[in-house]
Amino acid sequence: MRAPQVKPHRQRAPRVLGPVRARRCEDKTAARRTDAAEHPGPSRGSPVHRGDGGLQESSPGGRTGPGRSPGSRRRYGVRRTGAPRGPSALPDGEPAEDDDHWRDKIDLLLADPVPVVSFTFGLPGRSIVAELRKAWTVVVQTVTSADEARRAAGIGVDAVIVQASAAGGHSATFTPAHPPGALALPELITRVRGAVPLPVIAAGGLAGPADVADVLAAGAEAAMVGTALLRTDESGASAPHKAALTDPAFDTTVITRAFTGRPARALRNHFVERYDRVAPVGYPALHHLTGRLRRAATAAGDTRLIHLWAGTGHRHARTEPAARTFARLAGRL
Repeated sequence: MRAPQVKPHRQRAPRVLGPVRARRCEDKTAARRTDAAEHPGPSRGSPVHRGDGGLQESSPGGRTGPGRSPGSRRRYGVRRTGAPRGPSALPDGEPAEDDDHWRDKIDLLLADPVPVVSFTFGLPGRSIVAELRKAWTVVVQTVTSADEARRAAGIGVDAVIVQASAAGGHSATFTPAHPPGALALPELITRVRGAVPLPVIAAGGLAGPADVADVLAAGAEAAMVGTALLRTDESGASAPHKAALTDPAFDTTVITRAFTGRPARALRNHFVERYDRVAPVGYPALHHLTGRLRRAATAAGDTRLIHLWAGTGHRHARTEPAARTFARLAGRL
């Protein structure tokens, strides 16, 4: 059986895409030109695994990168003083590491195939890409540079999601100890298209119709948004998170490892200001370490301690049906 081939369809009108959220995985299952994401939502244990059969997070930010020792994560927990006590206190014992049932998820996708599977936080093994494509699933990889796009093409993926640093939530960088610098998304698309002959889906900081038109003009097949949908009627974001996006008290977004041990763009709040400088690289251990606190803060409406993921265009997010947001963003197409 031949694996499916994906080719650019420039005769078809590009579309603006929105997120599909899996329960405990930053990796999104999406449909080409219908569903995808800017990764705005809170990450919940995305898999990291070594070897050809798993997700490979390589170079300085991998599992052996700086700050990955249990000692550094434990010290970070100790330094996190001033946090609420009781139910939201730090968990006891060693910082938790897991792969979020990586193999079980792959087995499920092979047993009950879906149209498209996308990967974030590193490259899947070449054999997994081959298995998924044999099951007639289109495989998409999120990248943040031309070099990462080349590596993705090298394992046989069908398309790439090109994520700019302006994106809300976690960066898809292969090197979380050294996140990519700021680069306008149209320029990043140009570099990726010059490096690989794969369809490009653009993501990161797309807040208005002009942004969408610009990335399509740069050569993207589609534009993906996430932060723009956080205040829509259908959004699953918490009420405090939605309110913070337009609260004048939160006027800056920053890329921080404070909440999860992996770089992510969020509104600057008390937790970021206090702990960003000392947060080690340590995903998913820090995600688990701070999870109880963040859940309690969300329940209490305490935006000082919540991970308020947001892209640079968060002020443009509106309270309205998602269909209206999509129509507005596609207004110049």
